[in-house]
Amino acid sequence: MWTGDTYLERLYDQAAGQREFEAAGETPEQRKNRLKRSLRDSLGEFERELDFSPEVLERVQCDGYIRERVELSAIPGLTFGAYVLIPDGMTGKLPGVIAVHGHGYGSRQICGMLEDGTPDTGKPGIYNHFAVQLVRKGMVVIAPDVIGFGERRMQADLAKDPDAPSSCYRMSTQLLMLGKTLTGLRVTEMLKTLDYFSTREEIDPERIGIVGFSGGSLISYVTAALDERIGAAVLIGFPNTFKDSIIAIQHCICNYTPGILMQAELPELMGLIAPRPLFLESGDEDPIFPAAGFSKAVRELQAIYGSEEAEERFACDLFHGVHEVSGQKSFDWLKLNLS
Repeated sequence: MWTGDTYLERLYDQAAGQREFEAAGETPEQRKNRLKRSLRDSLGEFERELDFSPEVLERVQCDGYIRERVELSAIPGLTFGAYVLIPDGMTGKLPGVIAVHGHGYGSRQICGMLEDGTPDTGKPGIYNHFAVQLVRKGMVVIAPDVIGFGERRMQADLAKDPDAPSSCYRMSTQLLMLGKTLTGLRVTEMLKTLDYFSTREEIDPERIGIVGFSGGSLISYVTAALDERIGAAVLIGFPNTFKDSIIAIQHCICNYTPGILMQAELPELMGLIAPRPLFLESGDEDPIFPAAGFSKAVRELQAIYGSEEAEERFACDLFHGVHEVSGQKSFDWLKLNLS
């Protein structure tokens, strides 16, 4: 008798076989271009805001950098905030980094603040204030608020529970019924962030990278795959295979994209960034993105970068830790690759 377990395993294997069959009839470049198109199509279509003028809401002097708060819009009627961190004493145009948070209370969590906006002077949590780490490396950083978290949770969720951790479930399910995805909405806003960031006077638009942690890495890899203005990417606490993580372990619904396994496994999708520089980072005791799956992804991406004669542009760090940001190797690597 078939069980649900064996049935789903069979479907996974059939999808893998279908992918191999399709790849056999394509050149590597044809397959890469097709995967980019299918990835874009899988996200759903979103109307784009064309006339919104960004506004600076505040400008604060911090220890070693200036922190601005700006308001942006990617979709008509929907605005979002972002923090811009600018190193003190900068001269000339600097490399820029888009810093993308995941589940938590928003961009403040990576910019050295508590949820209420006051300074976080305690021991950093799993995000390790990584936007601050990056600006202290001498890069200009923009940290947008990802919709569904912190100040951008839905009123319907807050009315039911003022401490609701996110609005991922409500937003994901309703968008799916409209033929759209929450990842698509988030990536649309990230692309608008890139549009704005690349025009700032402090930024060299030819030297822009992206760093994401956890769910922020999902947004980051898709953004980098679809827009080659991203010159280098660091993906933390997410790189893995779908089979070893997203399928094997119960994750937030925002991690799931309809039909994605019919197109590619996660390492090949991350490999769409090649031959641009890519760094993968993960803790060896991460319970939701296991080390074994991370190692499989590394091996597949080493092969992808090797096939594009770009082995030196791929690096990784499986550090001793859990589901958290390290940055000990990846952030210096990023600055070097944006120099």
